[in-house]
Amino acid sequence: MDVISRTFLPAVIDAGAVIPSRHLPIVERCVDADDDAVLVTRCQRPEAPLAGDYLLLLTRRRLVVIRETPVLHRLRLHLNVNLRHLSNVTWRPDLTRPALEMAATAVDGVRERFRMRFSDTESVWRFESVLREVFLGERATLA
Repeated sequence: MDVISRTFLPAVIDAGAVIPSRHLPIVERCVDADDDAVLVTRCQRPEAPLAGDYLLLLTRRRLVVIRETPVLHRLRLHLNVNLRHLSNVTWRPDLTRPALEMAATAVDGVRERFRMRFSDTESVWRFESVLREVFLGERATLA
């Protein structure tokens, strides 16, 4: 079973995101067959809200971000990095909207920021728990 059907599609369903199938070839090129997708969501860049939508894919070893241009809906690989090459990874839940903002510095020194919006605060805490598990190695349980 390939990485798409084994982990990516279940993560998409878990997130409640609608991901067109044209994203799949980029995902297949970026993610190893034995690397599990743990988080898939649409997001935006707070410093460039009109730059288009982004698809954020987090696996146990990689962060992959695919940009979709606003007018022509072309797909471009924005970021494909091993998690070991990220530094100063931070995230901040915003329960008033509900949203979660994540930031990380890539190996080239560029600070990347992504804002994920959710339908409810429960989703914010679920995604925050996944980020904590992947980046801090903590297993968090929601009470």
